[in-house]
Amino acid sequence: MKRSLFSAMSKVTSLLGNKNPFAQPMDPNEHTVWLQDNTAYRPKGGNGNSWEAEFVAAFFAKNPNRTRITEMVADVADKLNLGHGDASEETIAKRLEPWTTEILPGHTVRISIGGRQEAKLGPGGSSGVSKNVIPMAAAGKETEDGDTVDSHAVGVDTHPMTTTYAEAKGWAVISDIDDTIKITGTGDIPAVLRSTFVDDPTPVDGMPALYAHLHRALNKAPFWYLSASPYNLYPFLHEFRNAHYPPGPLLLWNASWMDVSAFVLALTKEPEKYKCDKMRELHRNFPSRAFVCIGDSTQRDPEAYAQMAREFPHWVRAIFIRRVTGPGNDESKTGPDRFEKAFKGLDRGLWHVFDDPTELYARVDALVAGDPLGTGSGTGDAPPTEPESSQKRGCVVL
Repeated sequence: MKRSLFSAMSKVTSLLGNKNPFAQPMDPNEHTVWLQDNTAYRPKGGNGNSWEAEFVAAFFAKNPNRTRITEMVADVADKLNLGHGDASEETIAKRLEPWTTEILPGHTVRISIGGRQEAKLGPGGSSGVSKNVIPMAAAGKETEDGDTVDSHAVGVDTHPMTTTYAEAKGWAVISDIDDTIKITGTGDIPAVLRSTFVDDPTPVDGMPALYAHLHRALNKAPFWYLSASPYNLYPFLHEFRNAHYPPGPLLLWNASWMDVSAFVLALTKEPEKYKCDKMRELHRNFPSRAFVCIGDSTQRDPEAYAQMAREFPHWVRAIFIRRVTGPGNDESKTGPDRFEKAFKGLDRGLWHVFDDPTELYARVDALVAGDPLGTGSGTGDAPPTEPESSQKRGCVVL
């Protein structure tokens, strides 16, 4: 059967979702799969010792459209005033491959979860993405909050995925990516293109050490990385996060296979609603954890986090905003009026705008000290149990 006809049939039958009787196992010689990091949780109605997690996989045909890549490389090089044959064109081409690779609906893959069990993921829907909730096999010892386990596709050469175990209560971290932990230059289009397609990804100075401290101080708290970047950048951002920051799912914009102009638009438009919707999903799954929210001033992180603090005042325990200066970041984004307006009505002890990550060490330690159990226990939608002298509306008074 011709590939184009097979692809068309796969797209039609993929509308049946997980009940698709025509699903096919992926062929490692023809296809590839991205396994996305996830978080294991206690299932409702479980026996107290059980865990489950939603496993997400994205399926693709293996061979990208080389003609399209050549056109897009020329487009990026032109926007950055790079001469033809510039040494960076090879890097640009590699990073643009996900923009031109055909998605693969209606396929499955088997994975090994920590070497303890195997499970089938898929079939993927019309977007090529599958989601399967899988009970986790016992590890042979009592699994603790913050433990991790790696899984890999059986017989397929691809990056492994990491599952982080998260109890119903405890600390947790939501972090933005661009210009919060990675230098992107969101306020300047050429800077966005260069940092995404040409340069080695660079962490914001001091943030890897701060996040390592957070991970220790908050008792191996789970992290979620929330960004307006499209899923095309998942391998690129996953590799960067693995190199510099604690494990945790990358919650990226579900908009892929775009041209470069559409990517820039997605990254520079206001993603406040998208981020709030994602955080509401986290609240539904973990309503009793105590969240630390970290972002920057380039987009709408202050407004999005403030909205969550108003909706769930004892869920959001601290908001830290990195002030970003430079091209595209004028006084309207970085001045005190912007932040006072964004956080109007919230306890002043809840939020802090920082220029240097070292400002946050003492605040993190005080946040932990303000919790009598040191784990975020007692937080959530119920009033906090801490004395008013040290805690107010779930916010440490520093």
